[in-house]
Amino acid sequence: MSETAEHLAAFAALLTAEGRALLDEVREVAPGGELAAATRLRRDHSPELVSAALTQARLRARAAAKFGAEDARRMFFTPNGVEQSTRATVAAHRAARFADLGVRSVADLCCGIGGDAVALARAGIRVLAVDRDPLTAAVARANAEALGLTDLIEVREADVTEVDTAGHDAVFVDPARRGGRGRIFDPEAYSPPLSWAVEAARGAARAAALKVAPGIPHEAVPDAAEAEWISDGGDVKEAVLWFGEAARPGAVCATLLPGPRRLLGRGLPDPEVRPVGRYLYEPDGAVIRAHLVAEVAEEVGGGLIDGTIAFVTSDELRPTPYAAGYEITDVLPFNVKRLKALLRERQVGTLTVKKRGSAVEPEELRRKALPKPQGRNAVTVFLTRVVGAPAMLLGHPLPR
Repeated sequence: MSETAEHLAAFAALLTAEGRALLDEVREVAPGGELAAATRLRRDHSPELVSAALTQARLRARAAAKFGAEDARRMFFTPNGVEQSTRATVAAHRAARFADLGVRSVADLCCGIGGDAVALARAGIRVLAVDRDPLTAAVARANAEALGLTDLIEVREADVTEVDTAGHDAVFVDPARRGGRGRIFDPEAYSPPLSWAVEAARGAARAAALKVAPGIPHEAVPDAAEAEWISDGGDVKEAVLWFGEAARPGAVCATLLPGPRRLLGRGLPDPEVRPVGRYLYEPDGAVIRAHLVAEVAEEVGGGLIDGTIAFVTSDELRPTPYAAGYEITDVLPFNVKRLKALLRERQVGTLTVKKRGSAVEPEELRRKALPKPQGRNAVTVFLTRVVGAPAMLLGHPLPR
C-alpha cells in the first residue's frame, strides 16, 4: 500500500463509528498523557487507529486558535492544513466582501482543508472546493459534513488548472506558498504560480480574490488588482489581490480585524523626518506592509523619527485605530548602563522592549538592563534609530 493510500485509510477509519467514538474519548488527553492513553486504548483498538485519533486530537487543539474551540473540536485537520489554513475571522471577512457584491457562487481553488469554503458557505454562498491532494480533499469533504454545510459545498479532487470555473460568479485562489524547504517568497514559485492565478482571476465572471503572502513585493501586484493587507488582533495574516467588481484597480488598503477598520491609500508622499515629539505612534503591521504609514502620519499630524523607520512622532495626541500610541518620556542615545541605572532609579519592574531598525535582541536587553525585576512601575523602551543614530525611546502605552 502506498503512503497516500495508508493516510487515506487511516483517515477513513476516523470517520467510522469506532473512530468517532475514539476521537471523543481522546479529546481531553493532555500531551503528557498520550503515551499512557495509547497503551490503554490499544487494548481495544488497532494501533493505527489509536495513533490517528491522538494525532487528530493534537491537531484540533492547535486549530482552536484559528477556528475557535467549538468548530475545531468537530473539524478534521492535517498538519499542513492547520499551518496553512486561513484564520476563521479573516476568511469570514473575505466571504463578507464577496457576499456584499451579491456573489452567489465561488470556485475555491486550492481549497486545502476547507476553511475558506466554510466561511463562504456560512455567508450563503455556494462553493466548489477543489484540491488535487486526495487526503486534503477528503478532509475538506469531512469538514463540510461535520459543520452541516454539504448543501452548499461540493468538494472535488482535481488539478485546479484543469477545472472549468465558468459556471461560478467568482473565483478564489489560495496557491501553496510552502515547499520542501519552507516558505516560498517568489510568487512565480507558488503552486500554481501567481501568473496562472491572475489569469484565472481575470476569467472570473464577476469577481476574484487571490491570497498571497503579506511580504509580496508591491511591484508584483498586477495593475488590474486592488491589494489588501489584513491583520487580526495586530498580527499581519495575509495579503489579498482583488479583481473584477471587487476591485478598484491600483488601489491599496489595510484592513484591521476585528472591526473591520479599513485604511485606504491616498497616494501621499513620504512623511518628513522631524524631532521626536511627546507622542510616538506604532502603525499596525498591515499598514506598514501596505505602505500606508504616510496616511497614519497625516491622521496624527506627525512625521517620521527616521526616514527608514516606520515610527511616527507628533506633539499632539490624536488617537487612531491604525496605530498604537505611546507617550514618550525620554529620548536617549543607546546605552545599556544608562538604561539600567534609569530603570533602577524609577523602580521599574516590568520592561517591554520593542525594536525597529536595531540589531539588539529585546530579550538580551531585558536581561542586561533589568536583571532582577523588583519595582512596581512599568516602562516601554523602543530600540530604534533617530535620524540615523541608535537610540532608546522610553514611554508608556496610551489607551486605545
